[in-house]
Amino acid sequence: MMNFPSKKSDLTKSNIEEDRQYLTFNLKEAMYAIGILHIKEILEYSNVTPVPMMPNFIKGVINLRGAVVPVVDLAARFGGAQSHIVKRTCIVILEVLNDDVMQDIGVMVDAVSEVIEIGHNDIEPAPAFGAQIRADFIQGMGKINSKFVIILQVDKVLSVQEMTMVSTLAQGQAANPKHALDQRAT
Repeated sequence: MMNFPSKKSDLTKSNIEEDRQYLTFNLKEAMYAIGILHIKEILEYSNVTPVPMMPNFIKGVINLRGAVVPVVDLAARFGGAQSHIVKRTCIVILEVLNDDVMQDIGVMVDAVSEVIEIGHNDIEPAPAFGAQIRADFIQGMGKINSKFVIILQVDKVLSVQEMTMVSTLAQGQAANPKHALDQRAT
C-alpha cells in the first residue's frame, strides 16, 4: 500500500512543482497519468463486492477503513471491455470533488508504474479526435522522452453526476428493454 498526501498543504514543495507530479499507470496497453494531488493511496486488488444493477464500469465497492468506496473499472468507463484481474491489478484511491464535497473513489488499473514530473512546457493540449477515450476526459498529453502519456481530467472521468445518470439509464433500460429500444428508434 502506498499513501499519498491528500491536501496541498501536506506537501512541502511549491504549487508549481506539485502540479507537475503525476502517477503513471497502464491500462489496456496505454499509459495514463493522474496528478498526485488527487491520489490518496494505492491498494492491491482484492475484496471488491459487486453491487446489483450498476453500469458495467462500476466494479463494486470496497471497505476502506470502515468507509464504503465505489470502484470504477477505468477501461470499461472509457467505453472498452471490462478489465481482467491480473497479478499487478491495483485500485488507486482518488479524492474527487463532487458538489463541493470530497469523495473517495477507487479506480481499477492494470498496473501502476511510477511518479514522474512533467513540466508545463511538455504538456500538449488534448487531441480533438483520434483518442481512445472521450476528449473531455483528457487534460493533456504529456511528453516523456519520445512518447506521450495521457493525463486524465479526474473530475470529468469520475463525475458522480454523470456516472449516476448512466446508472439510472442502465436501470431503466434493464427494467423496460422494449422502451429502451423504442427510444433508440426515435
